Amino acid sequence: LAAANQTHEPLFWVGACTVACVLLWLLYRLLSGFRIWVLGNGSLLTPRLGKWAVVTGATDGIGKSYAEELARRGFALMLISRSQDKLDDVAKLLEEQYKVETKTIAVDFGKADIYGTIEEGLSGLEIGVLVNNVGVSYPYPEYYLHIPNLDNFITNMINVNMTSVCQVRSKGVILNISSASGMYPVPLLTVYSATKAFVDFFSRGLQEEYRRQGIIVQSVLPFFVATKMTRIRKPTLDKPTPDRYVQAEVTTVGLQSQTNGYFPHAVMVTILLQYTHTHTHTAKPVQQLVLLLENQLPLPPPLPSITSTWYCIYTSRTHTATTTSTYNSTSANQMHVAAITVSLPSQRCSSPSCCGVCVYLFVFVCSRAG
Repeated sequence: LAAANQTHEPLFWVGACTVACVLLWLLYRLLSGFRIWVLGNGSLLTPRLGKWAVVTGATDGIGKSYAEELARRGFALMLISRSQDKLDDVAKLLEEQYKVETKTIAVDFGKADIYGTIEEGLSGLEIGVLVNNVGVSYPYPEYYLHIPNLDNFITNMINVNMTSVCQVRSKGVILNISSASGMYPVPLLTVYSATKAFVDFFSRGLQEEYRRQGIIVQSVLPFFVATKMTRIRKPTLDKPTPDRYVQAEVTTVGLQSQTNGYFPHAVMVTILLQYTHTHTHTAKPVQQLVLLLENQLPLPPPLPSITSTWYCIYTSRTHTATTTSTYNSTSANQMHVAAITVSLPSQRCSSPSCCGVCVYLFVFVCSRAG
């Protein structure tokens, strides 16, 4: 018996040390998550970085919300977008509401010869913050070779989504707005997903290159936000208003070089990545949907006009999720529409296991915080 105890004692200490290490790791991750998502770092973005903040795509949506948030913090604003009339309206709003100085530059980021104009407009300004927000997406999900005017579409997508973020400042904070769709392949939005992946990798690489010089480069990867580009009119918990998203995102600057900016979005990415990592290919769930739509569902007669929506309907009362996707296939100016509806079983939060799931999700979100 004594010999058996001596044999088991080392195993006991190995197990105890393993459990202790896991608990310490979980505690560290929880504290890191609390630091990012609860305490935040809201005091970093101040005019001490430089008098001026530059915001591209500043006339609508997230860009306009960044401009307002930075003006509220005391920055003078250089607004860059395509429409001079909209720029004037936003500049007037900022000047009247926040009493800050503003300048504007009207350029079309779909063109490649605009950066001399931008550099001339920025010369002599003490720039502390640069927000590269300008972007363009698909009008509707589509196969790559079926995209109308494919060459022009690709050129415009690259110029707007990629070239615009390559104008690097020599100091301060650079926020490059990517997308959660850049974290994994998205069939039917292939070019958009690829350009946003470039923005993410480019930003993270720059952060490592210039970290020692005190320059902060952050890659921001939001899910859906209720903006004109996403065509979401009614904000929800997982689809916030631009103002709400930006107010949450700016508190992560200096804490995360890659961020979803908004805690519910971080939870969504965590769930998605945990699910897709169990497959041999990260795009498999989306591929399964496309194949199902293409091969297994009967197609109705062609419709005369092209419309497309991708949306999710969540019924909170019954905890039933219904996902409906509208799929486009353009051939000889005809469109077929197919829809798949997946209903999850109704489930009430009537057991302590729900709390366990919440803790599990928070731990994994926090594990991505570092």
